[in-house]
Amino acid sequence: MSHNRSVPHLSTAARVLIVDDHELARAGLAAILTCEPGIEVIGEAEDGAAALDFVSRHPVDLIMMDLHMPVMDGIEATRQIKALHPNIKIIVVTVQAHPDALMEALRAGVVGYVLKHASRHDIMSAVRHVLRGEAFLNPDLVLQTLRQLAQATSSDETPPIEPLTARERQVLRLLMQGKTNREIARELIVSPGTVKVHVEHIIAKLGVSDRTQAAVRALELGLVRL
Repeated sequence: MSHNRSVPHLSTAARVLIVDDHELARAGLAAILTCEPGIEVIGEAEDGAAALDFVSRHPVDLIMMDLHMPVMDGIEATRQIKALHPNIKIIVVTVQAHPDALMEALRAGVVGYVLKHASRHDIMSAVRHVLRGEAFLNPDLVLQTLRQLAQATSSDETPPIEPLTARERQVLRLLMQGKTNREIARELIVSPGTVKVHVEHIIAKLGVSDRTQAAVRALELGLVRL
């Protein structure tokens, strides 16, 4: 069941859907997000199926998604939503920071991963990063997860048709460490705009939709070793 919230319409605001089977969790996230400029919580859903129904009827920019829910969990909901609405960005908000769960979430298409006990600052940092087109993942956890993924996949698959340049491989390695475009730019002594172009080329060459999926795909193809 979905619930629309009565909030003022902001034409330039990012439209956010909160998905969690616990009403208090939804209310807590909504309270944080609605206090921020440029953010509009346009709805809530208590499971993945309700979220899927909601996005079929309303334009959504960002979903804050719980993992463990009845009817349809967050992983399956993410898969189905990304298949139908690839431009919707999804942040997982969960109590469990487990590499297996993060690996499945990454494969499904999430671009952010925060814990429910995270501070208001960390939650909003995740939202701002993701709305700018950047991933927001705990670096230690994502490196552990990507290493696990690398060990579980084979490099015998067909590589991308267009190979990555040396600079693109440098950018990709730093991207896989959870660094933002600005952090990559500082490390490589280039402009953030240059990094943004490299990231766009990497995403296009790997045939994925975002930088997080690029990291997963690169490991699956054996392009980068961690």
